[in-house]
Amino acid sequence: FPDEYCIANYTDWMSQLPSELWTIPLFKLAIPGSHDSVSYDLDASSAIIEPDNLKRFSWIYCLRRIVRTWGMTQEYNITMQLEAGVRYFDLRIARKRNDHHPTRLYFYHGLYTSTDVETVLGEIHAWTVAHPKEVIILAFSNFNGFEKNIKDKLHNHLIGFIKTMFGSKLVPPVGIPTLRNCWDQGKNVIVSYDYPANYHPEMWKKITYYYANKKSFKQPGYTQYNLRYLLSFNLFPTDFFVCGLNMTLPADHRILIYILRLCDSFPNVIRRGLPKLLKWLKQQSGVNIVASDLATRKDFVSTVVELNSALMKP
Repeated sequence: FPDEYCIANYTDWMSQLPSELWTIPLFKLAIPGSHDSVSYDLDASSAIIEPDNLKRFSWIYCLRRIVRTWGMTQEYNITMQLEAGVRYFDLRIARKRNDHHPTRLYFYHGLYTSTDVETVLGEIHAWTVAHPKEVIILAFSNFNGFEKNIKDKLHNHLIGFIKTMFGSKLVPPVGIPTLRNCWDQGKNVIVSYDYPANYHPEMWKKITYYYANKKSFKQPGYTQYNLRYLLSFNLFPTDFFVCGLNMTLPADHRILIYILRLCDSFPNVIRRGLPKLLKWLKQQSGVNIVASDLATRKDFVSTVVELNSALMKP
């Protein structure tokens, strides 16, 4: 951005954007997000729920520890992510099998989280009240453990809780959302829900998450790994979309090359690769939401937000 529009604090970066961007559709703004947003809270005492071929070994404590080490894609809690400038959250929901509480839900990524969904949503709500000009996007998906005989009950409970918690702050999926019209209406929470919810007018449909082509490269002194990213954006969006700037480990036996490195972890792999990802990202245009692992790491949020300078008239 030009010097006169320098963003001093990314905790409230949306309200510090130049006024000419306040009327740009939100699906044309570059918005930083986190991938598997609550994986910082994975519970090593819970059962393994993915990958499928490890479920039967849940009784092995050291294996659960390994799954946690390689499933934790975020380092800091939701409030700290919000404070860092993250505005999109990838929320993967699960119900624990045989939970005596019929509607209690958790997040998951390999393991369940320690903290339940309602508690985390309460933290998010408190932050949105304190920062009314920062518009956040909550993307609910996956819904593991929602068996056929109870899934409608669980969805209705969760949607009802979301509506009650955020109430008038919810941005409905009508018209073209901008910062200006969100502020004018006193709304700053967009909820994307990946389940037929047309009868809930407050819910947005699933936001497409692009992984696109898989690319691989080798870092000096380190084994090759897969890198998922969106190569180009020949798009003229009329809706939100996500570029998944996240790495992924092999899905076959080659994963052992990583998880058997007892002094390594998935966050360490991400740290080594993130500079190259950010270098690539700086060369892109037309992005909307960019979701990353370790979204609070230095330069990720600022790199994404800075992409909005291209939207300003010369």
